[in-house]
Amino acid sequence: MIKVRYRPNFLRQYKKLPDDLKSEIKEKIELFKEDSNNSMLRMHKLHGKIKGCLSFSVNYKYRIVFVWEEKNKIAALVAVGDHDMYSQINIK
Repeated sequence: MIKVRYRPNFLRQYKKLPDDLKSEIKEKIELFKEDSNNSMLRMHKLHGKIKGCLSFSVNYKYRIVFVWEEKNKIAALVAVGDHDMYSQINIK
């Protein structure tokens, strides 16, 4: 099972989302923790400015961006949002 850390930026973005979307996000995070390679998550590497990050899908519109820590044992959730968030991500 994968451990998850929540970065402050992720938590700020998450708090602003509607409750029904928050429920969907929680479900996808649980699925990710149990089986990070589940095809329903459509996990993929990101490129460009956010190279080194990965993303998995919450639904058709929303994604969760994360980075692996401690040799892929912990996933640090960096951001949550639609594709527009990619240009606003700061990995530090």
